[in-house]
Amino acid sequence: MYLNYFGLSDNPFSIAPNPAYLYMSPRHKEALAHLTFGLRESGGFVMLTGEVGTGKTTVSRKLLQQLPDNTQVAMVLNPTLSAIELLATICDELKIDYQYERASLKYFTDLILNKLVSNHNSGLNTILIVDEAQHLLPEVLEQLRLLTNLETNREKLLKVVLIGQPELQQLLKRNELRQLAQRITARYHLLPLTSSEVKAYIHHRLGVASGDSSVFSAGALGAVYQVTGGIPRVINLLCDRALTLTFTKQAPVVHTHIFYAAAEQILGADVVAQRRGKQRKILLVGLFVMAFGLGFFGGSWYG
Repeated sequence: MYLNYFGLSDNPFSIAPNPAYLYMSPRHKEALAHLTFGLRESGGFVMLTGEVGTGKTTVSRKLLQQLPDNTQVAMVLNPTLSAIELLATICDELKIDYQYERASLKYFTDLILNKLVSNHNSGLNTILIVDEAQHLLPEVLEQLRLLTNLETNREKLLKVVLIGQPELQQLLKRNELRQLAQRITARYHLLPLTSSEVKAYIHHRLGVASGDSSVFSAGALGAVYQVTGGIPRVINLLCDRALTLTFTKQAPVVHTHIFYAAAEQILGADVVAQRRGKQRKILLVGLFVMAFGLGFFGGSWYG
């Protein structure tokens, strides 16, 4: 709707995972470095956590791009499975033929272990990536740990990447999962973007779509961070709506009041008011501390 109006070649704030718009902030790069390091170690698990929409999928996609060619990857995107269902899914991902009527934990486990040995003998690394891992049942996680028991003198034959929301951290603190927790060689919690990173993120996506970074006013950019808290997925939703509103009003740029109106349409007026009030409170506290400090040092000077 607004593409021609702003001279854009594409929708810069689509929530579809288009790799052309991939923005790796310093935090995302650090998360990727932790995962890459962990996969090189001898342990069986690495873990990435973060709130919804912080970019965990972005990091995992980048990780996939950087894996060496001699790597076979199994992806589990729906972890709300029983132990047998999970093992069957892994067999599907690793192209292992099986007879489902013979399904049992031992049957699937033996097939997977044989595949791991075969891959190793052929010079292939095997990696399992589990998304939304906070939904895994404890007994399913334990089954994953058992799969990583197979190892050479130097490394595990299966490396597992667990990606999930902060609840995954709490899940792994359970006593029955302590053996698995001890096998995690690298873990990283992905935080939202900072204020400066939010601006860089918006400018990056506009640039990829052949747009002008000045489409958003300076005030609007500050409002984006204030309302979204630096969550990329929310940034995309609100910026897309803000561009639509700006187009309908035939305004030259996204002004602050237009962005707030867009945010209210998506999040609700009460949520936006709450987040604006929170930032205002932080600002007032900062001003008070600054004034107190100036007063203290000023009094000491004249004293």
